[in-house]
Amino acid sequence: MTTPFGQAGTAKYVQLTTFRKDGTPVSSPLWAALDGDKLLMWTVTDSWKVKRLRRNPDVVVQACDVRGKQTYGEPVSGTAAILDAAGTDHAREVVQKKYGLLGWATVKGSLLRRGKKGTVGLAITASN
Repeated sequence: MTTPFGQAGTAKYVQLTTFRKDGTPVSSPLWAALDGDKLLMWTVTDSWKVKRLRRNPDVVVQACDVRGKQTYGEPVSGTAAILDAAGTDHAREVVQKKYGLLGWATVKGSLLRRGKKGTVGLAITASN
């Protein structure tokens, strides 16, 4: 299956790069799962990446290792949308499905620790 995200669409870990006010890129590895033509991610609501996305939705995604130090495949530019509660629930479900038992345990643990509002889903749309 070919996706607009290349290897980032099927990789276990995806490096999400957001941009500071001065344009400096900041990258972090996240779990990601394809959902149609979007790449869904899930992260902590008050994280710096979410704060940067509220100001500038431009992103770059690329397949990476667990620490985000080694990248592979082509980087893909896109736009991120911060999802509402229903969209975040859907992102959790898609991530849980892709990552199996570990995904389920991580999501459930996060819900117990942070509650539903403690995390937010992100939907990445590739620029063509």
